[in-house]
Amino acid sequence: MNIGEIARRAGVSRSTVSYALSGKRHVAPSTRRRIQDVIDELGYRPNAAARALKEGRTRTIGLVIPPAGNRLTHMQLDFVASVVDAAARVDLDVLLSSSGGDHDRSFERLVSEYRVDGVILMEIRLEDPRVGRLQKAGLPFVGIGHTAGDQQMSWIDVDYAGLIQHCVRHLADLGHRRVALVTRSPELLAAGYGPARRAREGFETALTERGLDGIEVSCGDDARSGKECVEALLRSHPDLTAVTTINEAALPGIQRALADTGLEVPYDFSITGVAARTWAEDFHPPLTAADVPAQEMGEKAVSLLVERIASPDTPPRHILLTPPISLRSSTAAAPTARPSRVDRAVH
Repeated sequence: MNIGEIARRAGVSRSTVSYALSGKRHVAPSTRRRIQDVIDELGYRPNAAARALKEGRTRTIGLVIPPAGNRLTHMQLDFVASVVDAAARVDLDVLLSSSGGDHDRSFERLVSEYRVDGVILMEIRLEDPRVGRLQKAGLPFVGIGHTAGDQQMSWIDVDYAGLIQHCVRHLADLGHRRVALVTRSPELLAAGYGPARRAREGFETALTERGLDGIEVSCGDDARSGKECVEALLRSHPDLTAVTTINEAALPGIQRALADTGLEVPYDFSITGVAARTWAEDFHPPLTAADVPAQEMGEKAVSLLVERIASPDTPPRHILLTPPISLRSSTAAAPTARPSRVDRAVH
C-alpha cells in the first residue's frame, strides 16, 4: 500500500497525504482525520524515509573513514566498532562513507543529499576542506582530530604532542641519548595529518628539553615498511638505542627488524609510543605505550554529535584525551655498548 492509494480512498491529492504525514504544511483537521482513518483502515505503515520526513530526521549518522584501499589499523577498527555500538544504544544507524581521492564523491553525496543527521569525521588534517564543506552545508559534525583553526568545530582527539613528549622523557630518564621517532607515511605527512605533525612537535620539544639527539623518519602503515624503516635507521645510526612511534601498524615489522639484527628488547634496544592496547599487548615483549582509548573516543564522539544534532547553536566542545603511559616490558636502561653480533648483522 502506498501514498497514492491512500490519496485515492481519502479523496485528496498525493501531496496532501504527504503534507499530512510530514507536517511540512498545514492540512485542515477534518482532512487530516479522513487521511488518518484511511491509514488506520488499511494498516499502512510509512517506510523509513517517510518516518524520517515526518520527524525531520533520518536517525542515521555518517562515519567518514579513510579510503577502503587503505587497511584500517586496529585503533581505527576499534573506533569504528565503538561508534556503531554507541549509536545503537541511542537508536541510531551508522552509514560508513570513505573519503580521499576518488572516494570524495561518496563524501559529497553524504553531505549534499542529506542522507544523515550528522557526521563523525575521521583522520582530520590541519587544513581539511571537508571541515569547511560540512560547515557550509550546516550539517552537524564532530571531528576525530582537529584542524589548525579549530574554534568552530567540535572535536575529540588524543594529545599526541604531549604523549610523545612523555615517551621521550621516559627514554631520557633511562639514559638513552639518541632516539628516533617513527611516524606515519610520507603521504599523510604531506597532507598535513594532524597526529603526525603534533607528534613531531612533542618529539622536538622533548629533545630540546633533555639535550638529546633525535631522528624523525616517515614510515608506511604496514609491517614491511616498519621493518625496512628500522633496518635503515640501524645502518645509518648505529648508536641509536631507542624508538618511539605513533605507527602501530608498523610495530610487527619493527619487532622483526630488531630480532633479525640480534637486538634484544629491552636490554639492547627500547621501544615506546602511542598505540591501541591490542598492538601494545601483542608486541614482544609487551610495549610500554600510551594506550589510545578508542572505545571511549567512539562513545564520546557519538555523544557529542547527538548533542550537536539536538542543539546546533550550542558552543563547540573540545575534548583532548591524555591516557597514561602503561609501563610494560619494552623499555630499559640504555645499553653501555652494542653486542658485537649486532655490528656484524647490521654491516
